[in-house]
Amino acid sequence: MTYIQQPSSENRPVRLGLIGAGWIGAFHAESVARRIPNARLDAVADPAVPAAEALASRLGIARITEDPADIMGDPGIDAVLVASPARFHSGLIAAAARAGKDVFCEKPGGRTVEELDKALAAADAAGVNVQFGFNRRFAADFAAARKLIDDGAVGNPQLLRSLTRDPGTAAGLAAPERIAPGTIFLETLIHDFDTLNWLNPGAVPVKVHAVADALVAPEAKAGGLLDTAVVTVTYSNGAIAVAEANFNALYGYDVRGEVFGSAGMVTAGGPQSSSALSYTAAGIAAGTVRLNIDLFHDAYTAELARFVDGVAARRAGHRQDGSPAPGGVDARNALAVALAAIRSHETGLPVEVSTVAQLQAAEPGWQLPGLQFREPQRTEPQRTEPQLTEPQLTGHGA
Repeated sequence: MTYIQQPSSENRPVRLGLIGAGWIGAFHAESVARRIPNARLDAVADPAVPAAEALASRLGIARITEDPADIMGDPGIDAVLVASPARFHSGLIAAAARAGKDVFCEKPGGRTVEELDKALAAADAAGVNVQFGFNRRFAADFAAARKLIDDGAVGNPQLLRSLTRDPGTAAGLAAPERIAPGTIFLETLIHDFDTLNWLNPGAVPVKVHAVADALVAPEAKAGGLLDTAVVTVTYSNGAIAVAEANFNALYGYDVRGEVFGSAGMVTAGGPQSSSALSYTAAGIAAGTVRLNIDLFHDAYTAELARFVDGVAARRAGHRQDGSPAPGGVDARNALAVALAAIRSHETGLPVEVSTVAQLQAAEPGWQLPGLQFREPQRTEPQRTEPQLTEPQLTGHGA
């Protein structure tokens, strides 16, 4: 008997280096190792070497290092996954770009617009892809809601809502003093700000008003903790949005979105682990999700698969098919809203987003018939940003 020759591909897998072996970095590593067949994780960098060793041992990763420069300088690595603390994000994006490597970076892209702009300029100069970890765009229900909006199901968006309630316990927050000031805006609500921007395509945020407090752990408020917040965002198409967050939902991890418009409404999300309900003497009950990596398990995988496909496309010299993944403009717009919300909380007043940064629409060509956009107010940007204590790895809003 002779072999039957089958078509084969000479394309090697996309080789990735991971920077940050913490909670979300470890999950991304698992996704690459077990669920993305055209990618391979070749190396892990983390100054906490035992964490890198444990991850590498569990997933069969050949190389570990405490220095991200080793990954940047490795010619065999095509792209970098950045899952480090936020204070390192923009610097690592720029370093990877200078090394000619594509970058997937968790949010936020930077702690100020200025440092993010420098990182994005380095990426543009190098011609590399940069994708940010706004995973809700890749969740099936949120993606379906966006398609309905694109198809005109809601007409002109008028009211939008996005919320994040982190799972909690009756005992409250375990270590509220370790949650850095600004975390609720920069680490948690930044997901909601991106979701609202994405579900209101073609528009840009122009005004922000934030109210926040420490209602879960009031004893930690003096140290700068904010664990509950509501933010209103006014858009250039006149739509009004509300984003809210809380760090201690006893019933589970709850993420939802809603868009109401001139022709109808779409919704997405919720804490239920399945559509199964139990009917007993105690009443009607449903199971709920308790971890972000469970609620967004498939979305985390899909966003990395999208990134890997983009790396492979650039390596092959052609454009990636499909809708663009969340990139620099998206990261910048969400960060500007977060920084405006911090300033609004500090002053108690609405803040024009143009005082933080001049924004552009991520999808400028998108517009429903008859929908009029107004230009954001051209206020001279202030060059100072709120001074924030270094964010800790709390897991809020991953």
